[in-house]
Amino acid sequence: MMIKIMNSLLILFAVFMGLKQGYAMCSAKPEMLDMFSKWHFSKTAVTINGAITMIAALLILHPKTFLWGNFIMAAGILMILCLQLLVRDVKGAAIELPFLLLNLIIIYFQHPLTKA
Repeated sequence: MMIKIMNSLLILFAVFMGLKQGYAMCSAKPEMLDMFSKWHFSKTAVTINGAITMIAALLILHPKTFLWGNFIMAAGILMILCLQLLVRDVKGAAIELPFLLLNLIIIYFQHPLTKA
């Protein structure tokens, strides 16, 4: 029971962060455009990435789409992590690593409302 409560809190945190960062990308916040411009992403590409991030965050909430949402969000985080390493920004990549691990931990513990 305690694991389900902990996982529920982790899920809520991941969803909050996904919606927050996705909204920052969708609304083309200057810091997001600045970060993605290092990798030659257009404003449209950043907006699309933000929309996908927000959709993935919402998919995590429902048990039937939980796995897809986590995979999509983890893939987005992994993409940013790899792009950070591509420009030799180890600090930026290190910042992304806990969020990638968060999605993997959530997948491991599964959705709290599924019947096990």
